[in-house]
Amino acid sequence: MPLAFLNAKSSIFNGANPFEVSDYVRANVGSHSLSLSSRSQGSASLSHRKAGGLDLCRLSYGARARVISEGLADIYHLQFILRGYCRYTLPHTTLDLSAGHFLLLNPDDPLDITYSEDCEKFIVKLPATMLGDACAEHRWTRSRERITFKQVPYRFQELESLIVLLQLICEEAESALTTPQMLQHYNRVVTTKLMTMLEHNLGLEEPCEHAPCFERLVQYINDNIKQDISAEQLSHFSRLSLRSLYLLFEKNAKTTPKQFIRQKKLEHVHATLTNPASKAPNVTAVALEYGFTHLGRFSELYRSTFGMLPSEAMKSRLSS
Repeated sequence: MPLAFLNAKSSIFNGANPFEVSDYVRANVGSHSLSLSSRSQGSASLSHRKAGGLDLCRLSYGARARVISEGLADIYHLQFILRGYCRYTLPHTTLDLSAGHFLLLNPDDPLDITYSEDCEKFIVKLPATMLGDACAEHRWTRSRERITFKQVPYRFQELESLIVLLQLICEEAESALTTPQMLQHYNRVVTTKLMTMLEHNLGLEEPCEHAPCFERLVQYINDNIKQDISAEQLSHFSRLSLRSLYLLFEKNAKTTPKQFIRQKKLEHVHATLTNPASKAPNVTAVALEYGFTHLGRFSELYRSTFGMLPSEAMKSRLSS
């Protein structure tokens, strides 16, 4: 049974000039140059659909074609050969793959791909940030190096669950009833499947103490608690995208980075106000020291957190 990767609703070109198709692919799927065998001008076809952060593409040049790329920048390509064959000349190996094979191409690797005249492929363009989000969500250890998948081909039979999922995503992407939230959910499942099914350079164990994980972020916040700390600063420090950062805080603290920082500041203020050894002259000075410039709002936050006004906390310290 043929694989149901995109139907006529997603057709962009049919029986077209391969170079017109190549221009479209270059703009939407990945930078490259195309050359054809002089014996044929080809009759190309292309279907394309966006599905959340993914681009889905079914492609045939209808001629013996050569595609060269200096690299895919910050995207990965999932390539499923549906018909014909492809030769992949990669930095460290050359692979001749026939229909029924899958290969994942890493960002930045130079590519030299030769298509047979009857070759048809289904390609999924996956932004690198989505894999970073998956690592943050599952708390997988990630080094500063880019996630790199081993350049080994897989048979479709080895990836049945992934293929079923991608066919479902194609169907949902073409449906008028699908919501963006549904597609984003499917995106997350795809990235998780890739990380758990394919070979790569990442360990899937829980992060160690040296990883840019939640514990290190908490320490960074405590070390800079009197500063105005933003989510962008935490993102830069942890080398996580903002989305990954928010997922990490939601998983570990059930709150946002901003609310977590505010709570930590309140705890430090409370510790200062109730510490008998503290030299703080008054509540205002302590509040301003920790960045609370709106004193009325600060008092409300303090009372809702600790069940008393900050002035009452300070009085209890002085009376003791």
